[in-house]
Amino acid sequence: MTSEFHNRLSQLQSRHRDLIERPNHAVEHHNGIYRRWANPVLTAEHVPLDWRYDLDPATNPFLMERLGINAAFNAGAIQHDGKYLLVARVEGVDRKSFFAVAESAGGVDRFRFWDYPVTLPQTDEPDTNVYDMRLTRHEDGWIYGLFCTERKDRSRPDDASAAVAQCGIVRTRDLETWERLPDLVTNSGQQRNVVLHPEFVNGKYGLYTRPQDGFISVGSGGGIGWGLTDDMTRARIDEEVIVDGKLYHTIKEVKNGQGPAPIKTTKGWLHLAHGVRNTAAGLRYVLYMFMTALDKPWQVTHAPGGHFIAPKAGERVGDVSNVVFSNGWIANDRGDVFIYYASSDTRLHVATSSIERLLDYVTNTPPDALTSAACAAQRTELIRKNLALKDAGN
Repeated sequence: MTSEFHNRLSQLQSRHRDLIERPNHAVEHHNGIYRRWANPVLTAEHVPLDWRYDLDPATNPFLMERLGINAAFNAGAIQHDGKYLLVARVEGVDRKSFFAVAESAGGVDRFRFWDYPVTLPQTDEPDTNVYDMRLTRHEDGWIYGLFCTERKDRSRPDDASAAVAQCGIVRTRDLETWERLPDLVTNSGQQRNVVLHPEFVNGKYGLYTRPQDGFISVGSGGGIGWGLTDDMTRARIDEEVIVDGKLYHTIKEVKNGQGPAPIKTTKGWLHLAHGVRNTAAGLRYVLYMFMTALDKPWQVTHAPGGHFIAPKAGERVGDVSNVVFSNGWIANDRGDVFIYYASSDTRLHVATSSIERLLDYVTNTPPDALTSAACAAQRTELIRKNLALKDAGN
């Protein structure tokens, strides 16, 4: 049995090493805006073996997976000490998620998890489940992590699926030691997809929110909100205004939410968000972009029509199919942008672009014309322009 154990362990270690060390490559065909990369950067199989297996032959002679991993996805992202770091949502087969840091030198491959998952301090009301952390390096000197904390809805004790979602808050200097702060307090029933703005606004902390009535349905709420708080150690928003709302027969007609913290550019703040619409096959999640004013980050100045990234090919298949979601991107000192997006609540991918390309996309792509006739007119005008160029060339 010992020989069988060690042979199996050697095979597992070899497969895991090959996966971690596998180089990635950009997909040749692209749309000029960004390039997808061929391989996911994180999957359940990237999780270290000693997080999943009892490696003691005396207590696990068949080398069974004792604590299985279902998925690794929805990662916050930050560049720290020259490394590309992801705070991933790692979901066990027991459905509970936890946070774990994975590190890469280049940002597109060879991500390795740190030795241990994140030790997340608890509040007086312990989390049942946590997920989808957004990271913001704030000008106050802290790195903040805002995430969804899920707890049982005690007002409905007989409904085993009734839950309450709120915004949990932690801060850190090094992504190793985390200080838990009280949850965000708002006047909305529940909150998801809350993101901290990187700079003070009129001496206060700015927060992008997503007010909603219920755990899944936004109800009368919805849209990307904006509010201010004096203190992140006692975060409270008394008034929310909608920055970017839901809109009939668009990619965000059911709900939408801020992705990662916006990127500051010379022309405005670049935002990445997710939009949801309903289909006969269920909800479809896509990513879209918009820009807000530098001095008023709650005011939209540019909004390209349609989706930015949608699930494609194998990305459409997973635990929750037909979904892409992002809560992390990194703009490095060279102006390169690494967009980390998950597909179908299962795995994490990367697409790369640049500040220059994204500014061009956001400022020069036409907005959604909102009706079939107007959209056809947009396309007709583009065709007319291109035919004129072709004729001039002849």
